[in-house]
Amino acid sequence: MILSSGTKKPKIHASAYVAPSATISGDVSIGAGCAVLHGAVITAEGAPVTIGSDCVVMENAVIKASGGSALQFPVAIGDRCIVGPHAYVVGATLGKGAFVGSGASVYNGIAIPANGRVEPGETRKPAGDFFEAVFNIDRAPDASAKAAQTYAQFLRKTHAQDAVLDAHVGSAPNARRASSAKDDALTAPVEADSMVDAMMLELQEMELRRKEGLKKKPR
Repeated sequence: MILSSGTKKPKIHASAYVAPSATISGDVSIGAGCAVLHGAVITAEGAPVTIGSDCVVMENAVIKASGGSALQFPVAIGDRCIVGPHAYVVGATLGKGAFVGSGASVYNGIAIPANGRVEPGETRKPAGDFFEAVFNIDRAPDASAKAAQTYAQFLRKTHAQDAVLDAHVGSAPNARRASSAKDDALTAPVEADSMVDAMMLELQEMELRRKEGLKKKPR
């Protein structure tokens, strides 16, 4: 599903593949040759997401940028990166060739260097108090509750005007030629059947006219 968010619309290169069950929302740019697999979610919430060329976002991975009036956490992913299944990348930077393993989490402000690895299940988060660094909320016993309330308000406002756009249609090499051949193969029998039907109708009409003519002949 491709969604606009406010005035921002995803920009997806024609050669990229986006699975029908993936969700791409808002100010997201996806480069040439990328593959976004089933169930993946890539969303820009107040800051952009930029994904370079030849990247793979695997099943059910989440890539998210966020930004309010106080903090901005864009996502920048270099060329030839892999984000594994069920991984979570939010407000982070991945250098060229970086790998994020299955179920790993990379949080706001973290930068993974070129060819760096985040092992499956590993978590990379900012130093210090999590809620202060991520949500700009002072450390307190009820910090998580305040974060939930503030974040819910932000998300409602951000997504209030989301709209579904046309699905992305890629153009992989030779896809057009294969598609044309398939279309021809499907169209030909349909056209042939139509011609046969028309001929049968003509024959039936001729037979009716012949019978009518026989009735009118004097005996």
